[in-house]
Amino acid sequence: RIPDKWLDAHPGGNLSLLHFVGRDATDEIEAYHFDNTLSLISRYAVGRVQNSLEQPWVPLVPPIMAGWVRRKDADGKPYWHREAVEQRSTSNTATAPSSQILLLSTDASPLQEKGLAGPTEATLTPPPATLSLQAQARLSQAYRDLHQRVTEAGLYETPYLTGYGPEVARYTLLAVLSAYAYSHQWFMTSAVFLGLLWHQLVFTAHDLGHMGVTHNWTLDRLISIGIADFIGGLSIGWWVQNHNVHHIVTNHPSHDPDIEHIPFFAISTSFFSSLWSSYYKRTMVFDRFAKFLISLQHKLFYIVMAFARFNLYANSYVYLFQKASDTKRARGGTWAWRLEVLGIAFFWSWYGRVLYGTGSWQTALAYLLISHIVPSPLHVQIVLSHFSMSTADLGPTESFPHRQMRTTSDVICPESIGWIHGGLQLQVTHHLFPRLPRHNLKKASVLVKQFAEENQLTYAEFGFVAGNKDVLGVLRNVAEQVKIVGMVAQSEVVEAVEKSTPELKNKQG
Repeated sequence: RIPDKWLDAHPGGNLSLLHFVGRDATDEIEAYHFDNTLSLISRYAVGRVQNSLEQPWVPLVPPIMAGWVRRKDADGKPYWHREAVEQRSTSNTATAPSSQILLLSTDASPLQEKGLAGPTEATLTPPPATLSLQAQARLSQAYRDLHQRVTEAGLYETPYLTGYGPEVARYTLLAVLSAYAYSHQWFMTSAVFLGLLWHQLVFTAHDLGHMGVTHNWTLDRLISIGIADFIGGLSIGWWVQNHNVHHIVTNHPSHDPDIEHIPFFAISTSFFSSLWSSYYKRTMVFDRFAKFLISLQHKLFYIVMAFARFNLYANSYVYLFQKASDTKRARGGTWAWRLEVLGIAFFWSWYGRVLYGTGSWQTALAYLLISHIVPSPLHVQIVLSHFSMSTADLGPTESFPHRQMRTTSDVICPESIGWIHGGLQLQVTHHLFPRLPRHNLKKASVLVKQFAEENQLTYAEFGFVAGNKDVLGVLRNVAEQVKIVGMVAQSEVVEAVEKSTPELKNKQG
């Protein structure tokens, strides 16, 4: 049992836990936590359940995945609140399997039950699964054996000298070149080098957010705040919360914030239903404006991605604003939040001074745009590993390794330029072992490919150019569906008008 106080203080956010209520989360817990943390779990045990390869645990649908959450009234007493209505698949296709549950706004379904005090047994019972529970249990056991081999190979040991040594030198060089160019009033050159510095620093901030550098939460968080907030102007606290949920429910339309980009992008026609986001706690309205943009999304893709960093600012500052009045802060308490706010203020102080020092608003605007557009290939790289992969919900029966390999792909590149991708082009291995130092992902990927072959799993990988083509193909296909839906709707309106016109004339006659 997880006490409310501990749930609210979970460093990875409470959503990471709520998505596994009623499910076997052994693999996820071991993948995301170190041994000293795992040793604390026994304190919260209230009993044991039957869970073996022959008789695996029969999972339930977590309440949050059915639209139910716990809240507290004015007196502090908890109660169930229905924030969304579940929409269970009525078909069994590759894109909409029988196991799929999506969420809609409570205002969107006239058939919702009234007066429910909480989730019912029917709500918590999963729809028919397309996967074998026993087969997934065997796959889960094979993954644990793989995890053991990765650990014994010493791949959780951070290569400080050979891994981060060259990176620190690279960061320093880029910073010096940017400052040198600026001092000689080569402002556009300075902006390019600053953008490259931001691009490269993100990879280390990513490692720190996963506790993959010193493996100490406090030290990793302090360093990451220095990089993300003070140098980059982004909240590492927001990123960790967002990224953990992405890893847990990868590519689920109602739950993964990393694919919830309405009104700009939709990688599945599921978003046409104006889905509810359990992360953002709002309806992703598929209105006329969204339809217009998404009908052109394959043409606007690189333009939107060029300005993606501004969206990161918005998400970061909304998160910090919300945490200002949130008494349920995770580990680090007040000091981490205050340090982040200080870091953001410091960033805009030095960066604002840089822009002001260019001498004119035209030059300042050009500097702003160039320094922000230069890191945009990073945003493209990130979406390549997921946008072209499955967004189907295979239900709580699906095991952790099966879900990660089904929804994630690698970007193939020569080892000599792997540093440009930060080593995170190996996303399949990273999603299976998120705490693994990224400098060791190459070695671990060899073991993962063996694991995939032994268990008849697809290890998806493609080149950077081919990956871009796949993503654009997905965006184009969805855009074409928007147009088709619009044509059908228009045709139905015309047909309705034509039918009503004779009736109207008869009445007037």
